[in-house]
Amino acid sequence: MKLLYTVVFIVVGYSALAQGCSDAGFCTMGAMKPDQPYNKNIPIRLRSMEVSFYRGTTTLTPIVYVATLDASFSVGKKNSFQVKLPYQVVHGRLAYTSGMGDISLCFTRTLYSTEKFDLNVSLGSKIPTNRSDKKEEGRPLPMYYQTSLGTYDAIAGISLVNKKWLFATGIQIPLNQNNNQFLWGTWENWWEDRPTSVKDSTYLRKYAKANQLKRGIDVMLRVERNFRFSRLNFSVGLLPIYRITNDEIDDPSKGGRTKPDGAKGLALSAIGTVGYSFNVKSGIKLLVGHKIVQRDENPDGLTRHLVSSVTYFYRF
Repeated sequence: MKLLYTVVFIVVGYSALAQGCSDAGFCTMGAMKPDQPYNKNIPIRLRSMEVSFYRGTTTLTPIVYVATLDASFSVGKKNSFQVKLPYQVVHGRLAYTSGMGDISLCFTRTLYSTEKFDLNVSLGSKIPTNRSDKKEEGRPLPMYYQTSLGTYDAIAGISLVNKKWLFATGIQIPLNQNNNQFLWGTWENWWEDRPTSVKDSTYLRKYAKANQLKRGIDVMLRVERNFRFSRLNFSVGLLPIYRITNDEIDDPSKGGRTKPDGAKGLALSAIGTVGYSFNVKSGIKLLVGHKIVQRDENPDGLTRHLVSSVTYFYRF
């Protein structure tokens, strides 16, 4: 147990200094999840339940807290079904918001399994819990403060995992635009009622416009090196996410539908995890990330300056 306390102390301390990663949700679904269990010597548990607590500071003032219930159920030896139910709270300079986050559903099948590796494929979707149209005193809020992305998304991915390595790739395709209405003009002169110490007419324009946002298509690649021991396991890896099509918004100042400059391209993060198993059924996992490359423009609000999460899992 002393070793566990030491590991927790190191990782949490590093979390306070690290930058984080963020995505629209598919990087923690099915075959694309980080730090996937792999042990051919222990019988597979048919069901698992995870409870995770996440804290992320954005590149502006909002701080995002998320508690997530993540349940997986096996159907036979090769198939599993995953459901993720998050509850999100956002606190920032413009507002305090809270509510259910988007629901994730994912079906995973093991295509090929040997003593040396597993090849898995996943199909899934994300279901919005609101239309990303939360407001503060009648003013539409930026996407940073929304608890839902407001879109139905289709997701697919594939992974190869063995004792030492995890390689995964996936795609997330938004199927509709949301109902966010954030434009700078809707918050005109908002700072005039603020205390003198926080007056700042330029702050608002740091938030990207997101009126009737349709996010672009994301493609991800996860490369992860694992170090597995009897109770402890560590992993380090890279997570590049490339937005291959530009976001689109309605911007009356530019004549209607427009594609913001810089909303397409690469976001790259380095990821580290550490896990400790109390027994064959339960344990704890910690994750931190460091953002290496960030897209210039982020109408969807998916920017994180610092990320840390802790997860308790139980398999039965």
